[in-house]
Amino acid sequence: MVNCSHGLRRQTIVHAILHGIFDGRYHSGQRLVVQKLADEFGVSPTPIREALVELSGIGVVDLLPNRGAVVRKVSRDDVAELCQIRRVLEAEAARSACGRVNPAELQALIEELRRLVEHGRSAGLDSGRFIELTRSADSRLHDLIANACGSKRLAEAIGRFKMLFRAFRDVGYIRFEERNDFTRMAEENEEHLAIAEALLSGDGKAAAKSMAKHIDAAVKHWGQLIVDVLAETKPRRRRPAATPIAAGVAEVAAQA
Repeated sequence: MVNCSHGLRRQTIVHAILHGIFDGRYHSGQRLVVQKLADEFGVSPTPIREALVELSGIGVVDLLPNRGAVVRKVSRDDVAELCQIRRVLEAEAARSACGRVNPAELQALIEELRRLVEHGRSAGLDSGRFIELTRSADSRLHDLIANACGSKRLAEAIGRFKMLFRAFRDVGYIRFEERNDFTRMAEENEEHLAIAEALLSGDGKAAAKSMAKHIDAAVKHWGQLIVDVLAETKPRRRRPAATPIAAGVAEVAAQA
């Protein structure tokens, strides 16, 4: 059972269903039955319905008359379109966050990113640790920018798609780890460092440009990968220490 507040419980369920879609537990065209999901998560139907409405809003689930919620087929164009929306929102947020971000927090993050950049170039890479630190730095930077952008509505618009993009990220990380290929993660750390350094220098134009470049690179790497994952019929392997519910509670609670 998901033991947390109503809002946190809904977000945790959204997170879990997203990961279920990407690991093959829920497949394209499958009906998501409210009562069955309520039993699975150990909650009442209300947060399930709210979670499905939220998933419909980000284009992952269709709410159809007489059928209820159905997992939507996502194409490469859909992924590109979603990332284009993110590019517009987060580039503007990065520009607006200049001068508003806490300098001490930003400096600490820059130091962490510099260590990760060096770590990514080392021969004796600790892959598990590298992935976890890269994931953490990614979340910290994007959250820092959204929270400091000076616009509640802009922050809310970014937040609306946040879990979806983090699900994209996580499935990508799993695939890269399976291939023992950490090139993209190392590139992400360098892109994040460029964004953070531009923010610290107060250069809004450079921060926005670096953010746009970062998201464009993500589209290039995620586009076909996400479509391929969604087309699979067999569930992907999962990390025992990071089940959707546990990871969802940890990440969503950290942002509460």
